[in-house]
Amino acid sequence: MHMLSPSELLLVFLIVFLLFGGKKLPELGTGLGQAIRNFSDAMKGVNADKEKKELAAEMEQKSPKQVS
Repeated sequence: MHMLSPSELLLVFLIVFLLFGGKKLPELGTGLGQAIRNFSDAMKGVNADKEKKELAAEMEQKSPKQVS
């Protein structure tokens, strides 16, 4: 994956600053941080659900069947 060089990052920041102004940047940063956090939490939830299903399937296979 291609990483941005410091000069490229500076150029991107300058363009964002010119487009949105200094007053909007903190709001944009906050919104971006919340979006990343929500995405991360959602991914953790998906992984947790997958692990629960795998554990339940494993326990079902290991438990002996009762014969009446």
